[in-house]
Amino acid sequence: MKTLEIFSGAGGLAKGLELAGFEHAAFVELNRHACSSLSENFDSARVFFGDIKDFDLDTLEQVDIVAGGPPCQPFSLGGKHRANQDSRDMFPYAIRAIERLAPKAFVFENVKGLLRETFSDYFEYIILRLSYPNFAPSKNADWGSHLDKLRTIENCSYIGRKYNVQYKLLNAADFGVPQTRERVVIVGTRSDLKLSWSFPVETHSEDRLLWDMYVTGEYWDRHKVAKSAQPVLDVLLKEKISRLEDKYGMFEPELLPWKTVRDVLSDTPGPESDHGIIDHIFRDGARTYPGHTGSDFDWPSKTIKAGGHGVPGGENMIRFNDGSVRYLTTFEAKRIQTFPDDFVIKGAWGEAMRQIGNAVPVLLAEKIGRELAKKLKDA
Repeated sequence: MKTLEIFSGAGGLAKGLELAGFEHAAFVELNRHACSSLSENFDSARVFFGDIKDFDLDTLEQVDIVAGGPPCQPFSLGGKHRANQDSRDMFPYAIRAIERLAPKAFVFENVKGLLRETFSDYFEYIILRLSYPNFAPSKNADWGSHLDKLRTIENCSYIGRKYNVQYKLLNAADFGVPQTRERVVIVGTRSDLKLSWSFPVETHSEDRLLWDMYVTGEYWDRHKVAKSAQPVLDVLLKEKISRLEDKYGMFEPELLPWKTVRDVLSDTPGPESDHGIIDHIFRDGARTYPGHTGSDFDWPSKTIKAGGHGVPGGENMIRFNDGSVRYLTTFEAKRIQTFPDDFVIKGAWGEAMRQIGNAVPVLLAEKIGRELAKKLKDA
């Protein structure tokens, strides 16, 4: 089955879908550094460097899946919150791809801010447009008046394609990614295929990590961490652990423990050592300040972020149990976003971190892809 990747970035979603068995027909990406990364890791002949407005969809043969991450700045909690009034809102072009290509399914990812109450009407508009992609607005119509028509479309004689669209706020940590990263994932399946889509179920939990740390001690034993080197428990965490024991009693939580930064970096040599890893380079100057205190070594990383003006230091630093901090290397950030170690991210550290911060965690993308592949197998 073939996919079109739009707003591809460095290719986190693409890599996950590839691991799930999909083949890429084309990549569309505007950032030249991200295009360089795509060309290093996928078929460079399939990478279109340019604006999606200029990409000719008619050059493609059958496409089974359209996937991508329409630019999230219009909806980001850290952005200007302009939604459809922001020129970077690319959802109309995602909808155009669905209308023209009629794929069996689509997968789009965006920031949690998309669910903000102030955006609720426009989010409803996005979902309805994806559901009825052939019901285009009339010339010069604004999206608000078009939304009114879409809300009553079941009463109209609409004969175009319809998609069954579902969305869900997913935390990547709940699927084995060593990062607390909440993102909205939108999946649509073509209604004539009569597929019953459901999102993959969570496999990991915070409860189990705390249980392994502070009820059985298995986590510390596995990593050979002496009690004196373990973080000091604050009052809130003590209360949480107490409630945990009351909740589960003698029986451990069923899911696997959340993955921590230590879990994925424990076998990684220090960046200042003679290690020979090309993208594992120490970067000096890490500092903490209110709101930017780094990611605890023994907890899932905070969300790795791209940042509008350089890289936000707090989200992209490790904080060790002795209070010291340092910046993540590109190699470490790739691990946290579950990219393969040999995946190449082009550009200097700041640009590489921007690409990594914008990416969909590969493992999460793979799990969504495998669920889709199962549903589409006989479609």
